[in-house]
Amino acid sequence: MELTRRNALALGAGAFAATLLPLPALATPEATQEAIAALTGGADMGEGGITLTAPEIAENGNTVPISVDAPGATEITILASANPDPKVITFKFGPLAGAQSASTRIRLAGTQDVIAVAKMADGSFVKASSAVKVTIGGCGG
Repeated sequence: MELTRRNALALGAGAFAATLLPLPALATPEATQEAIAALTGGADMGEGGITLTAPEIAENGNTVPISVDAPGATEITILASANPDPKVITFKFGPLAGAQSASTRIRLAGTQDVIAVAKMADGSFVKASSAVKVTIGGCGG
């Protein structure tokens, strides 16, 4: 491509327009607490009865492997406290589910807490969390 005056102006205008695009804001701790409150309806949460497995250090935030296990749960929601949208995924288990466990890979914007909230069959909620240090962010970081 030959760099002409017209091409230089087009490149400059494109670069200027790119700086004006809004980047997604990271979630705040308040947004994460609001998401948990919306999920639980403000009910108290217990500890235990749920196991969240996540790496202590993730080299790449684009693919962070996690697994969760909550015997007796009807659904499990995973939240990431510093992602643009804290709610990552919800797993729902029917009465014929052989086990209430799941594993997946999630995207993390940076170093943050990963939180798992399980709704148990009796309507109670339990949670577990794990801190994950991310060396290369996955959500635009």
